[in-house]
Parts: sequence; C-alpha cells; structure tokens
Amino acid sequence: MNRLRLPRHFAGFTFIELIVTVAIVALLATMVFPMAELAVQRSKERDLREALRQIRGALDAYKKAVDEKKIASEVDSSGYPPNLAILADGVVDAKSPNKDRKIYFLRRIPRDPMNSDPTVSPDASWGRRSYRSPPEAPRDDGDVFDVYSRSPATGLNGVPYRKW
Repeated sequence: MNRLRLPRHFAGFTFIELIVTVAIVALLATMVFPMAELAVQRSKERDLREALRQIRGALDAYKKAVDEKKIASEVDSSGYPPNLAILADGVVDAKSPNKDRKIYFLRRIPRDPMNSDPTVSPDASWGRRSYRSPPEAPRDDGDVFDVYSRSPATGLNGVPYRKW
C-alpha cells in the first residue's frame, strides 16, 4: 500500500516542544498568581478605607446634628449614636415642626471587607469604640464614637487593619 507521506514541517509538534511550551506557561502562571493576590488585597484595602471614611463621616455628622440640636439627646450623653444601624435607619429631626421628618446619615451600613463571614450583618462586622474608651483598648460601651476592622491581619503598609 502506498501511503502519502507529509513533509517533516507539516507533522506537528514534537513531545519536547510541547513540554517546553507547558513549562513556559507554568512559569508565567506562577508569576501572575501572586500579582493577582496582591491586586485582590489592594482592592479590599481600598474598600476598607472607603467604608471607614463613610462610617466615620456619618458618625461626625450625627454628632454635629446633636450639637446643633437637630437630634434630641440626653444631657449627660456623648452625642454619638447608640449603634450603627441608626445611621441608616434615620433619626427624627427635632427641628421639624411635626416631628415627622427623619435625618439619614448613610444609605446603608457598609460591610467590613476584611470580614469574610457572610452570616454576619454589616453593622456587626465592625468593632466599635465608645466615646469613654481609650484608643488602645476600645470597648463598646453604650455609644459609637469610632469603628475599626476586627481582622487580625496586617495591611500592605505594615499597619494592622484594627488600627486603620
């Protein structure tokens, strides 16, 4: 039987060429994965900064509204909200004639991006510091003066997320 033979350059890849190609692809993949992990961490850190900025801005706006007598408060209170949920749920405007208007400080409470547990509510994902507690030993003691991430990890800048 006379078979038609193809010239050598049409025969396809050799086993060695395939091994070298796979090795090059594997080498490139090992360089890309750490960079992808770094990009994910940077994205989470950016989200953490933004969430902290939003919540802290809302806490300051709440305190300012108390100081301007737009929100009724007790004389001996710190003027900060009793919980985070009130920032999104709204507070009755004390200067409203019929007391039917509410003041809102956030559309929603952002979730701590470093907390990966989806069963935890956004407001419970944050650590809370009351006005009366020192910064070194924050306690949740009746009001919310500041928030922090509960993550034990450290950021790319070398600062633990709890101290951001």
